[in-house]
Amino acid sequence: MSKYLAEFIGTFWLVLGGCGSAVLAAAFPELGIGFVGVSLAFGLTVMTMAYSIGHISGCHLNPAVSIGLWMGGRFEAKELVPYIISQVIGGIAGAGVLYLIASGKAGFEVGGFAANGFGENSPGGYSMTSALVTEIAMTFMFLIIILGATHSKAPKGFAGIAIGLGLTLIHLISIPVTNTSVNPARSTSQAIFAGGWAIEQLWLFWVAPIIGAILAGLIYKAMSPDNGEE
Repeated sequence: MSKYLAEFIGTFWLVLGGCGSAVLAAAFPELGIGFVGVSLAFGLTVMTMAYSIGHISGCHLNPAVSIGLWMGGRFEAKELVPYIISQVIGGIAGAGVLYLIASGKAGFEVGGFAANGFGENSPGGYSMTSALVTEIAMTFMFLIIILGATHSKAPKGFAGIAIGLGLTLIHLISIPVTNTSVNPARSTSQAIFAGGWAIEQLWLFWVAPIIGAILAGLIYKAMSPDNGEE
């Protein structure tokens, strides 16, 4: 149970910290964090949790990561469902706390609530095809970073930094396209509160990250026959 609790807490922090920066801080231009600040916030949530709970659960915080690690031979299939359930519930809890905070301001409207979308719900107006390609490619690279940085032959002690900065870079690239998911639990948590279009478009933010993660797991395993993790 300690592993599942760690995944719950970690995903809670990812959503509260990452989406919270978008909902609470980026909404005020005078605070100056913008897309760059939100990107950094997501990276920092993963980095801080990697060093806090990585030794307990591996710090997946993301159903796509769990699936990609399984495909790469780094994770047991029997753990997939409990991990994913813990991540989704943790994300929803984080979004719930964020909603309680955000709704305490006069005139609060849920709006997009940092949800992911395409078409008219894309920050930059990008199409469904653009969103699909972006989410597959970004998740693919995220898993390549994770699988490589956590390999037994990788430099010791730096995995959390590489993974956190990798997620920051992914957000810098893809926030204009989809508001950046690469994480079905993160997308689900926000869509529940945004409702409407966010729920209707949620399928893409499960399908695309999972495809990207599966491809990365298979390709990294083929590149690294001595695939190993400390």
